[in-house]
Amino acid sequence: MILSVIENSLERMRRAGTTSKEASGTPTAARNAQRAEPIALEPRCAHKHALIDFARLRAAGYLPDKSEERRFADFFHRIKRPVIDRALGTSGADDARLILLSSALPGDGKTFMALNLAFSMARERDVSVLLVDGDLPRGQVSRVLGVQGEPGVLDALQDSRLDVESLIFDTDVPGLEVLPAGPPSEGAAELIASGRMREIVARLNGRNSRRLILFDSPPLLVSSEARVLAQIPGQIVLVARAGHTPRTAIVDAIACVDKKKLQGLVLNDARAMKIDEYGYSDYPGYGGSGEAGSKPT
Repeated sequence: MILSVIENSLERMRRAGTTSKEASGTPTAARNAQRAEPIALEPRCAHKHALIDFARLRAAGYLPDKSEERRFADFFHRIKRPVIDRALGTSGADDARLILLSSALPGDGKTFMALNLAFSMARERDVSVLLVDGDLPRGQVSRVLGVQGEPGVLDALQDSRLDVESLIFDTDVPGLEVLPAGPPSEGAAELIASGRMREIVARLNGRNSRRLILFDSPPLLVSSEARVLAQIPGQIVLVARAGHTPRTAIVDAIACVDKKKLQGLVLNDARAMKIDEYGYSDYPGYGGSGEAGSKPT
């Protein structure tokens, strides 16, 4: 009898001790909880998926012919290298990872350049690239990649409850994401100029410090949206088409942007004429590479 009483008392003491430890938490558990909390990452939004139809892109002239692939790969490597180096530099400017590609006029090959530059950037081991269809009136990138009509930038601008990250498409190209323009809407220029646009850009830019955000912009001289959008990125690349873009249009387009942000002027379809005949050398300080998209847009 006495032994049973003692055993019961010991058992109650053990239980009381266990309950007390569980309530306060073991020192190891507490340390683990404190250690884990600061490094917890924000859950990644589930993205939709888009397949890139390279055969269709090539047939439509948005990719170079197979016989020209190696030469074009070298061209785009030369174009992207200084852009990436500045984006990942030590200057501390977060907007350097925001890159805008535009042109003076329609038909200069801007969409061809944007797609191929995005593909080239996605091959980099240390970065990923988000291609944003910023041509809100036309949504050319969205149409070419088969995501036209899908919710995108304009939807996020009009509805502050939408998380823009949830509108992004992953692709079957490793390291490449796409954000559609969204269905056309009136007042796009005012929406881009709004504080909501700044919130969206900050959200995209803050998700991953190794994400480069490439905006395909409307032509600067025919779109008020383009001139507003050009105020957002830290880097700007302009596209001109040999034999097509007037020299005066190039000068006017350059005047629309901050010269400190202008990374280069890329001469598209340069085989159409010699660079010196085009007067390209009249614009010192801007480097260029000849490209030849069969259907520049």
